[in-house]
Amino acid sequence: MGKIITDEMIDYVSILAKLNLSDSEKKAAGKDMERMLEYIDMLNELNTDGVEPMTHIFPISNVFREDREENGDSREKMLENAPEARDGMYRVPKTVEQ
Repeated sequence: MGKIITDEMIDYVSILAKLNLSDSEKKAAGKDMERMLEYIDMLNELNTDGVEPMTHIFPISNVFREDREENGDSREKMLENAPEARDGMYRVPKTVEQ
């Protein structure tokens, strides 16, 4: 495998990450990136035939409640919590002066 990570790539990634790298840090970052890509290549060589794709190592299922329609708009019940109500509406202090 030839050199995949170029100095331009390292400069571009450092700009995206808002990092100001010295020359020695750029060399180290380049080596780290190349090692990561080599590791990914190694993983791509693994035989995964018969391995079912998964999103998590533990068997989990959707824990959300079922989405169902309810009419929870009971005006009288909501107005019981209001400090003040009038004509079926919340009564609030005036905020705009005329």
